[in-house]
Amino acid sequence: MRMRRSISPMILVPASFLWSALSHAQANPAPTPSEPAPEPAAPAPAPEPTPSPSAGTTAPAEPKSGVELTTLRLLLSKGLISQAEYDAALRDLNDSLGLRAGEVNTVLIGKWATSFYGFVEADGIYDTTESLNEIAGNTQIARPGTYAGDNERMQFTIRNSRFGFRLKAPEYNDIRASAQLEMDFFGGSVNSNSGLGSAPEPATNQQEGQVFNNSILRVRHMNLRVETPIVDLLVGQYWTLFGWHAQYLAPTIEIQGVPAEIFSRQLQFQISKTVKTPDITFEVAVAAQRPVQRDSGVPVGQAGLRFAVNKWTSPQTLNLTGTSIQPLSVAVTGDLRQVRVPSLRSTSSTAATNDQVGEAIAVDAFIPVIPGGKTSKGNSLALDGEVSYGYGEGDMYTGLTGGTTINGALAATAVPATYNPRIDNGIAAYDAGGGLHMLAWTAFFVGAQYYLPGPGNWIVAGNYGRIQADNLYGLANGATAAGLKSFEAATRHSEDWFDVNLYWDMTPAVRWGLEYANFHESYNDGEAAINHRGQFTGCFLF
Repeated sequence: MRMRRSISPMILVPASFLWSALSHAQANPAPTPSEPAPEPAAPAPAPEPTPSPSAGTTAPAEPKSGVELTTLRLLLSKGLISQAEYDAALRDLNDSLGLRAGEVNTVLIGKWATSFYGFVEADGIYDTTESLNEIAGNTQIARPGTYAGDNERMQFTIRNSRFGFRLKAPEYNDIRASAQLEMDFFGGSVNSNSGLGSAPEPATNQQEGQVFNNSILRVRHMNLRVETPIVDLLVGQYWTLFGWHAQYLAPTIEIQGVPAEIFSRQLQFQISKTVKTPDITFEVAVAAQRPVQRDSGVPVGQAGLRFAVNKWTSPQTLNLTGTSIQPLSVAVTGDLRQVRVPSLRSTSSTAATNDQVGEAIAVDAFIPVIPGGKTSKGNSLALDGEVSYGYGEGDMYTGLTGGTTINGALAATAVPATYNPRIDNGIAAYDAGGGLHMLAWTAFFVGAQYYLPGPGNWIVAGNYGRIQADNLYGLANGATAAGLKSFEAATRHSEDWFDVNLYWDMTPAVRWGLEYANFHESYNDGEAAINHRGQFTGCFLF
């Protein structure tokens, strides 16, 4: 049987013909044979089926199962997603993955695509005071002469690790729809300056082991986006429009946000329009954002304009992992909000309120000084910065309260025991006479990032920022001497912050980072507090 299977169809055809001839002779024997006719040979087997053509032939390919593991870049090269869809995906993944975004693992089912992305991060952080958690933000530095101000702190953490999903539906009548869900592990909190587990401990604070070893998931982004030929719609939690969508974050190893930098994600309803030519891109957007105080009854309004010069580019690193190629750009954004808190004289039978309106403006810029591109990152230099000024926008900065509550400079005896202000700290405060004021802040930061000659795998970056309270000290005018002294000692006049950073890309998926940072706190009574921070970071991008 094995030998017959090896016979080619060209030999089997004559064999079949011979068998037919022998069968005919047996049915009509010759008249004078002296010996019986020989037994006919066994029938030849049917030819084996011809194997299907191998890849590369003109025969049609076998149908696929319908599920394919691929990347965004391959989907673009195969024409399965448009350039616009590809650009939209890179925009959503840029602050997490930067140039790595095009290679993100993507599952394709029909024309539906789901990208899974993120990074694993491990941080070792040393501080010379007990003032800060992993995220320093705008937390005030403990005064010298206090226990927290005179003792050091060491933190090991994986809580800045991140993962997310980006889902894309098939394009329909030139309408592109996508959704994003991104999480980190900063759920829960530790009280920075008190003994863990001791009473009274706020209910929201946890034991150190719970926080660092059993970290809790937290939502970063959860939104849907609909892009049409006319306007684009964004609904859900995403970067605030104020500060322009985190496209100007400082290049730093430190976990964001950092002092003096706008850094906020909020639920919002946003409408935007982008006009792009080969040379320039112009964007305009407006948003209705989650109210800074739900009892104000109105959302926060934000609007912005952005202008970019497309061919003037260099590498830009956002925070730790988001290195990409970006053009020179400038953005101007504004914020308008209202707060409404009960009057100090309000009772269960009255509804008197104190209403205030706050507004803020911010200007952001990214400026390539020595241009560079994806294949020429080495020896490129860029500057970035932000300037902001406003009233009541404290929630746009990480951990900013100024050291006061809504009660501000009021004497304790002036605040009813049952008073509930219905607002977070850091937005507004009472002066010593009982007048309500939106807290005013002026902030700016500037950063520089240089990519060393060669492939650009080594990056040196530095930043300087300052945030200053413009009317906080004035709230205490008219306070008693004892009350004034207490208020001055608790509240911020300003904070200056600077850092230097070294990045090294061991591979496209592994980045190491080293940072030194200096925090200088100035209190309203003239006292200064300083914290030195060192941080070492390892990161795996996927």
